[in-house]
Amino acid sequence: MRVKRQRLAERPEIILEAADAVLRKGGARALTIDAVAAEAGLSKGGVLHHFASKDALILALVARKLAAMRADIAACEAAIQPGPAQLPLAMVEHVRKHYCDEDESSRALLLASIEYPEALNDYRSFVTGQLERLAGMNSACPGEGSVLFFAILGVIMGRTLGFHQLDKAELEPMFEALERIARKSEG
Repeated sequence: MRVKRQRLAERPEIILEAADAVLRKGGARALTIDAVAAEAGLSKGGVLHHFASKDALILALVARKLAAMRADIAACEAAIQPGPAQLPLAMVEHVRKHYCDEDESSRALLLASIEYPEALNDYRSFVTGQLERLAGMNSACPGEGSVLFFAILGVIMGRTLGFHQLDKAELEPMFEALERIARKSEG
């Protein structure tokens, strides 16, 4: 009985992993409850038991993605000396670690999210939170933190949406420039 409960408790994560695999393989259009069920080795009802609709599945995927981003940015931040540049430097490090390689699931998830306002609200909440934290970065130059954030976001979105195919070596000078700008705000 205990093993069965453990498997049931793990099922939402199994379903989310399967949904991510479906996104990587076929993009946003391929993300259906049937496709996720097949990928997870579950019945459609088994998926629907945990996620009542495709919308709910997308919301869970977005929440999972944003939680991972927040956790990684926090880990990067913890490794950086406290100061006004700590958050932007952590964000640059996060992007450096995660957004230089091809990431079909992020692209597909973002595109799938566009159709679901609730999912976009989660992204907006993340952006608002980061902008609020950056607002007081350098009181001598208001808006500097926001400019850095949107520059970093531009690198992420450009790569995620396929607007550019710059590799790590081509992105590195941009990351270094963003770090220099962030460090100047401390001075």
